[in-house]
Amino acid sequence: MGGQIYVSFSGGKDSTVLLHLTREMYPDIPAVFLDTGLEYPEVRDFALSQSNVVVLKPDMNFRKVIETRGYPIVSKEVAFKIGLARRGFKTGILAMQGLDKDGNVSQFRKRNLKWAYLVDAPFPVSSDCCDVMKKHPAARYETESGRKPMIATMAEESQLRQMKWKQGGCNLYDVRRPVSKPLSVWTEQDVLEYLVRFNLPYASIYGDIVRGDDGKLHTTGCHRTGCVFCGFGCQNEKEPNRFQRLKETHPKLYEYCMRDWDKGGLGMSNVLDYINVPYQ
Repeated sequence: MGGQIYVSFSGGKDSTVLLHLTREMYPDIPAVFLDTGLEYPEVRDFALSQSNVVVLKPDMNFRKVIETRGYPIVSKEVAFKIGLARRGFKTGILAMQGLDKDGNVSQFRKRNLKWAYLVDAPFPVSSDCCDVMKKHPAARYETESGRKPMIATMAEESQLRQMKWKQGGCNLYDVRRPVSKPLSVWTEQDVLEYLVRFNLPYASIYGDIVRGDDGKLHTTGCHRTGCVFCGFGCQNEKEPNRFQRLKETHPKLYEYCMRDWDKGGLGMSNVLDYINVPYQ
């Protein structure tokens, strides 16, 4: 790309490793931070403390995204299909019924049946949050700057990312949006090992990195940071889950997250009750 690249830098531990790796070879590469208002304060502060950081902001805040698009829950894939079904698109309706595009039973899509009831939920569901708050501002920056992104996603994080890595590998050139994902073949243990081995500073919310009785490295604080109020994958977490931890670590953010919508909050308590995820 003739040096016209940037690192998508969230301030989390994965992108901290990617930024260090990249700047070992290209010291002047910019780090682009998307200031969505969904980051833990410690992560945001750490990101903004780094050198040569470009700050981007979305056109819409998270509350407006929920209001106009819907809540991000279960997974991006399921939320996307629910959104289609709720708008009457046949592809979404069939997917949530466990059927393929021809109306035949699909072993792969049968897993959607567990969440079919969300098509009629008393609140909107959507996968649009990441597009509105992250992808759109990044796309504008790429158009204006001519730079292409390096992103710290890893294939082990989801089935969708595994599938995309198998299809295209780490570097995608002949696509609408060229992108490099150098950490695709890394694991969580690789990231923690790198932070320890090179004694890299990282956001304080993770706590210390220690080796457990199982021989693996662990963080004593947050395991994953991501977007504070995001519901994707929360149903799979052991207690204390992300929302229960948020109550202890950031009570003001927790209160805003759970407060009823008509009282100025995000109304997540009602959503979590509906999908049977504990948050107290």
